[in-house]
Amino acid sequence: MEGGEVNKAAITIKDVAREARVSVATVSRALNGHENVAEPVRKLVLEVAARLRYTPHAAARSLSSRRTNTIGVVLPDLYGEFFSELMRGIDGVARARRQHLLVSSYHGDQEQQGAALRAMRGRVDGLLVLSPYAESPGFLTDNLPQALPTVLINTYLPEQDHPVLSIDDHAGAMAMTAHLLEAGHRRIAFIGGPELNFDARERLRGFRDALAAFGSAAEGIELPGDFDEASGHRAGQELLAAGALPDAVFAANDMMALGCLYAFAQAGVRVPADVALAGFDDIPLARFVHPSLTTMQVSIAELGDKAATRLLQLMDGNNTETAGDKQTLVPTLIVRDSSVSTEGRNAVGHDRRS
Repeated sequence: MEGGEVNKAAITIKDVAREARVSVATVSRALNGHENVAEPVRKLVLEVAARLRYTPHAAARSLSSRRTNTIGVVLPDLYGEFFSELMRGIDGVARARRQHLLVSSYHGDQEQQGAALRAMRGRVDGLLVLSPYAESPGFLTDNLPQALPTVLINTYLPEQDHPVLSIDDHAGAMAMTAHLLEAGHRRIAFIGGPELNFDARERLRGFRDALAAFGSAAEGIELPGDFDEASGHRAGQELLAAGALPDAVFAANDMMALGCLYAFAQAGVRVPADVALAGFDDIPLARFVHPSLTTMQVSIAELGDKAATRLLQLMDGNNTETAGDKQTLVPTLIVRDSSVSTEGRNAVGHDRRS
């Protein structure tokens, strides 16, 4: 470095400015992602900061700007491909805007959810919350930090004033049930999700409504589940123990469908020759199992991307829509090998997507 070696432990913004031959204010604007910095200058500042291993002092930045440059994310769990895909979408937006993430999960416990929400106060500039509880939604309202920009993801809150991004679970479940009926299946088992989960209730409602619309020729069989592989495996074993298998099984998410598929494989039951199988979500693993899984495709990463983008709009004061606006993503039917044979797939007229 010109002017002699600099003690890396004491590198300051002034050192970066001196090396890049720009002002301290320009370095600050470049590092904070402000638009009023020419792109060549921004690149130079970032390269110099990286070479000198300069790290802005987070506490000092927070005091001077009253911003933490951190987004809080509160989820019911971190386990499973749904949440990893959701976080991938959120993280992509956060990194592009040089925002940090503070992530907390509450493992399905409402009291822990409240504690996680309260702990975000003063630590983040905005909040993304996924709370699937269909009962006592006021509990969430009571614990959301006041005046903190917040976007809800797949969260049922009837009298909310926060933006909400949701999946149309009811329409998706109706579409999948209709596909199975169209493929000739008449006895269809449904593996549900947690009883107090709003998504699970909407998917069950869609299944029931599709059967009712079809008429008395269709029969539904309902089994409990918990949105994990183990509960799908138990449901599969229960169906096997009953003796006469249904024509098809529709699991309310892909993780349960994969658990059920494993139970059938252990028993030598062929899918779809002996029983058809379908899921919901289109997690990445769904296309790589054998047979590949028919499912309702939810762009999970896109959901995270859209939610984080909407939150940043609120944090920037760019609220062109009403505070309580709602965006709904409609799932897409993806027909693969698990629900119909090649001949059957051609007969029902759906394209196969891998």
